[in-house]
Amino acid sequence: MKKTLEFKAHDGEIEDIALGPDNKVVTAGRDFQCCVWQRDQLVTGLRWNENLPGVPDKAYRYQACRDSGTFLGLGTVTGSVAIHIAFSLQRLYYVKEAHGIVVTDVAFVPESQRGRELLGGNEAALLSVAVDSRCRLHLLPSRRSLPVWLLLLLCAGLIVAAILLLQLAFPGFL
Repeated sequence: MKKTLEFKAHDGEIEDIALGPDNKVVTAGRDFQCCVWQRDQLVTGLRWNENLPGVPDKAYRYQACRDSGTFLGLGTVTGSVAIHIAFSLQRLYYVKEAHGIVVTDVAFVPESQRGRELLGGNEAALLSVAVDSRCRLHLLPSRRSLPVWLLLLLCAGLIVAAILLLQLAFPGFL
């Protein structure tokens, strides 16, 4: 093997590392941070004090991470589990102390035919394993969204309303 890139990702040890699509790398470190990297450039990162205000920095630490391409799954040393959107790190799911102690690994249910069958109507499923000898399944319900046809209809309605308002405000506009 030949080293292609070296950079300082964290202060201290790295707890976990995951390779994602588009050459992105996710790291969880002992410095209480979880970071998403594109080569040696920091794309975005999480810190406990920014995402959970009022929680002491030393009380939590990211222990395990996985980047499914769409979602980022995280486990902590206190047994908590979270799912974030990968590109914005917006938290979609969080269970405080889902396990009694350290989450040692997390993994998304694969996006295969069998995986889709297991998901049912949910958007994602994350398995977490901890020192308490338990494996838990965390389901992320599908987020509601507008159908494309309804969105297009609303846009067309806004355009017609804007033209009518301009016609009323400025006679002879058309």
